[in-house]
Amino acid sequence: QVQLVESGGGLVQAGGSLRLSCAASGTAATINSMGWGRQAPGKQRELVAAISSGGSTRYEDSVKGRFTISRDNANNTVYLQMNSLKPEDTAVYYCAAGKISYPSILFSRYDYWGQGTQVTVSS
Repeated sequence: QVQLVESGGGLVQAGGSLRLSCAASGTAATINSMGWGRQAPGKQRELVAAISSGGSTRYEDSVKGRFTISRDNANNTVYLQMNSLKPEDTAVYYCAAGKISYPSILFSRYDYWGQGTQVTVSS
């Protein structure tokens, strides 16, 4: 089993920045790709950024150029730097991890999810 713990959410004004962190523990050696998903009220969960163990990345169109995903393999940690935040980025953000070898942005490809951290962007 893999446990994922997110941190770094909060309240920020539009145009501001936040950095999310996610630490993986347990049988983390089985993980290849990691990602960040989000779910806004009344909407489906979506993956917005993913990264493979080799560092390849993929982003959902709405966050391209604003969000950057990175990871520290030695410490089983993944980060999401979010810049130029918009009110529509408001959601609960979840860390995801999976055995897939490529950075998919389909949330069904991931095996493990964290509990989530709230990000609220005020206008």
